[in-house]
Amino acid sequence: MELKQLCGAIEAILYVAGEPVQEDALRVALETTQLELENALTTLESGYEFERRGIRLLRFGSSVQLSTRPEYAPYVERMLQPVQKQNLTQAAMETLAVIAYRQPVTRGDIEAIRGVKCDYSVQSLLNKGLIAEAGRRDTLGHPMQFCTTDAFLRHFGIASLEELPQLKFAQEENQPQQDAAEGENNTAEANDAAGPEERTAVECPAQETETIPPDEGEKQTGESLLAAP
Repeated sequence: MELKQLCGAIEAILYVAGEPVQEDALRVALETTQLELENALTTLESGYEFERRGIRLLRFGSSVQLSTRPEYAPYVERMLQPVQKQNLTQAAMETLAVIAYRQPVTRGDIEAIRGVKCDYSVQSLLNKGLIAEAGRRDTLGHPMQFCTTDAFLRHFGIASLEELPQLKFAQEENQPQQDAAEGENNTAEANDAAGPEERTAVECPAQETETIPPDEGEKQTGESLLAAP
């Protein structure tokens, strides 16, 4: 299949589907190779961008989708008056942020960071399809872990998790102080575990003693006797 024909077929499939389509499904349906499919998708994407068309090609991980261009949204809303989607609550956003940056995480991990229960927020995010179960952790109780989905990428308009803003967590910033504190604690524990003689050797440096030659020692003893009444 020629490139132009392949691009047209992909465009038709994505238009009818309306939802994201897996690249593997496109490759199988079009009976093409991954290299040819990638070339066609790149051609479509660059063509939409160059001509500033009303639609554009979005890629989310291994999925692709046709979407309207953001600058034309006011005209679309004026014509169709679509129902506005309900925004995420503050609690849901905080929970989603923890999952996005720390995934896979358990409910316990989220609650340890946020300091409050997260059952409702997690269930809400699961219902919206923004997160999914990611298997159970091999620890006591085998708690369920959660991770983000392709719907999360579409919701925030990014192609991969690598496009998330880079954050410097407080735990990483305080690591040097924590290492120093652990070093002091280890030294204290070593002193507590050591015997009295060993602890004295650790806490107090050895003091230098002055060695008096035998002749001078006898001389000083004699002088002391002479000075005595």
